[in-house]
Amino acid sequence: MIQFYEQWLDNDYNPFVLFDSNGKIVMINQEAQYLLSQVLPKELFDMASAYANVTFGFKTTLFDFRFGEGLFYGITVGYLDDDHIGIKLYKTPVKRFVSFNESGEFVNVYSLLDLCISAVSISRKIAFKKDFDPTFPELKLQIEKFTQLVSKVFDSHQSTATITTKLVVKTGEYIKFNDKKYPIFLLSIEGGERDPHKEQSIEQLAQGMNCTVYFKPKETVISSPMICA
Repeated sequence: MIQFYEQWLDNDYNPFVLFDSNGKIVMINQEAQYLLSQVLPKELFDMASAYANVTFGFKTTLFDFRFGEGLFYGITVGYLDDDHIGIKLYKTPVKRFVSFNESGEFVNVYSLLDLCISAVSISRKIAFKKDFDPTFPELKLQIEKFTQLVSKVFDSHQSTATITTKLVVKTGEYIKFNDKKYPIFLLSIEGGERDPHKEQSIEQLAQGMNCTVYFKPKETVISSPMICA
């Protein structure tokens, strides 16, 4: 039975790490391994120490935060003695891809994003910062729709002097279609307060073009499968 519990924990959707009193990892599940490829173990240990109960036991705290590429809505910290402390992070549910369309053209995604940024810069005085993973191959995208989607997101972040655009591959997650596995890339656009009235038009444009959209007050995240040449 213990082995079953260990396998269940290892395959949990949410990251879990057990530390000793010095911050050394004693146990870790698969999701936490993905997470620790993006953040330092000390960051998780410090969070566990900060949110632990004042006495032995378990304490759950709900709040929205980002770690690495992941979005989370809470944590549980538990310890029963002075030698070990564990932390479990609860991943924010993401919208799933409801359709998959392999149509489109292969394009340099960096050039496409630069084109969108240049178009917005003509009419608005905004400083654009870019944080791009430099290893992206050419991607098959519905170019016109994708540029419209990105431009609408830029437009929704109106009250800001700076917009930061990040492009990364989502670690450890894939979408499967016709027995093929496609990695997922994330495009994060972060700036000032976002106009929530534009959410519906952004989501409508994302439908049918392999994209899902996640909104936060100052950030919009677009995710899509990587269809590569």
